[in-house]
Amino acid sequence: MPDIQQHRRDRLAAGLAARDADAALITSGVNVRYLTGLASSNAAVLVPAEGVAVLATDSRYALTAELQAPGTELVVTRAVAAGLAALAAERGLRRLAFEAHEMTVEQRDELATIAGIDLRPLGRAVEELRIVKDPAELALLGQACALTGQAFDRVAPQIAAGVTERQLATLIERAMIEAGADKPAFDTIVASGPNGAIPHHEPGGRAFAAGDLITIDCGARVGGYHADMTRTVVLGPPAGWQREVYELVAAAQWAGIAAAAPGAAVADVDASAREVIEQAGYGEFFGHGLGHGVGLEIHEAPALGPGQPGRLADRVPITVEPGIYLPGRGGVRIEDTLVVRSGTLPAARDLLTTTTTATGRELLVL
Repeated sequence: MPDIQQHRRDRLAAGLAARDADAALITSGVNVRYLTGLASSNAAVLVPAEGVAVLATDSRYALTAELQAPGTELVVTRAVAAGLAALAAERGLRRLAFEAHEMTVEQRDELATIAGIDLRPLGRAVEELRIVKDPAELALLGQACALTGQAFDRVAPQIAAGVTERQLATLIERAMIEAGADKPAFDTIVASGPNGAIPHHEPGGRAFAAGDLITIDCGARVGGYHADMTRTVVLGPPAGWQREVYELVAAAQWAGIAAAAPGAAVADVDASAREVIEQAGYGEFFGHGLGHGVGLEIHEAPALGPGQPGRLADRVPITVEPGIYLPGRGGVRIEDTLVVRSGTLPAARDLLTTTTTATGRELLVL
């Protein structure tokens, strides 16, 4: 995708004048990958307002950089940030915008000692560019979500009394890899019985038992792009309160999906789902935001939550994941990854995480 990455660098360069900067020094590994194509544990890129970007990495990644980052000038050095800052100064690019949120105080102080460099914050300029996805990104995200659903459908019939949380998490992650994922997008969450009241419970040795609600939060990664999906199932006939809570969360999720249109304020999308839960008297048991953006990171902008700024745009992938968590009893969360699209009906949204065995609309009884 060399042309796409050049276009991304051009967009970043075009905004440097407004920041009174001659060049941007990008040190976030994710942002370096977004702008150049190189995935590396030690890389940085210098994007000048005019001219060719300079990519720095060490000898371990030099050959890979030549293959994956055409259109950039390559510098091989271990001290990637300092090396690029010194190069910028030599070339008269003295006003250097840097990613303050990605750099330690020690690293910033090191750059400040380089003669001729005038540092100024770049802000989250690259993260803002990453919010709206191009077709190639959406294709990779769609593949990741499809593999996630396939893995869940393959493993769901194995959920039974006596299986432990950790065993199920392992089965799902293995199924994603076998289906073609590069790796899991994150550590799979499996929370059963009372553990379901912990939104980010770490799977342990608890064995499933009849009557358990079981929440499964998983995702595959393909080409660097992350899927995110949560399903809650029940072992055996559900109790009345379990069905009530599940149906309430499902209704809240659908309300959030329906509200997720281009131009919608992210706080209003959150409120659309949250009000459903609050009006039913469960508001205190839904403590997290409704969702978040996904892409090269599992959690990225925009954040959907009370008081969050900003509005949705076309081609923005987000999660919608309301939940109710009842201490000592269990919990329900339903989550899908979707792409915000123009259209007048919820059906116009691109729902990427689809499963045959558990659609999210109805409680799956195993």
